[in-house]
Amino acid sequence: MKVLIVDDEPLARARLARLVTELEDDIEPEEAGNGPEALQRAQEDAVDVVLLDIRMPGMDGIEVARHLKHLARSPAVIFTTAYDSHALQAFEASAVDYLLKPIRRGRLKEALERARTLSGRQIDSLEVADPGAGKARTHVSASLKGDLKLVPVDDVRFFRAEHKYVVARHGHGELVLDEALSALEHEFKQDFMRVHRNALVALAHVRALEKTEGGGYRLRFGGIEDAVEVSRRCLPDVRRALKRND
Repeated sequence: MKVLIVDDEPLARARLARLVTELEDDIEPEEAGNGPEALQRAQEDAVDVVLLDIRMPGMDGIEVARHLKHLARSPAVIFTTAYDSHALQAFEASAVDYLLKPIRRGRLKEALERARTLSGRQIDSLEVADPGAGKARTHVSASLKGDLKLVPVDDVRFFRAEHKYVVARHGHGELVLDEALSALEHEFKQDFMRVHRNALVALAHVRALEKTEGGGYRLRFGGIEDAVEVSRRCLPDVRRALKRND
């Protein structure tokens, strides 16, 4: 069984790796010191279990667990943390188990045994937390030709609903998300604004509000050619928001 230990503290990773190898001979522990590194290793090495710290700088463990769900083969997630206040949110984010630091050998053994008995289908069926339930993600993700693609939210110019999906337009292209626009609006309400029934825009990237030949309005963004239509209903709020940002 391949186990990935994710923690931003090297000593914590080393202690947990020692415990894991002492428990069972067939466990192969690997380590990652942050969220993006964990996702890369989980994808490249097809790990079975991720022992995942929740409180990490940048991308925290809750967000990592949500991105792991997009892998072609989702690993079982066991959260490790010194803060039991995260317990409910951890389980909602597809956790197989939750271990409170300092981690005891007996509890670790129980958690690993539970993870071993779960099939891939059972893991994939675990519910993911409401995107608005906790801290907003630093990245959005999707599976692209079998690979996990991560895009920083700070690089997204707008989210636009198209048919059954949402397209995240960023500085280097597009990412198709299997998410609801309303959920994204709730999660990223601090930085994105509804400008049309099918679009949210990042005000920080807006460069101009211009009038179209048909008498409507659209927004232009830095770094891309695409524009987003502004509905008449949203236009007054958009004007006020842009004025505040000037």
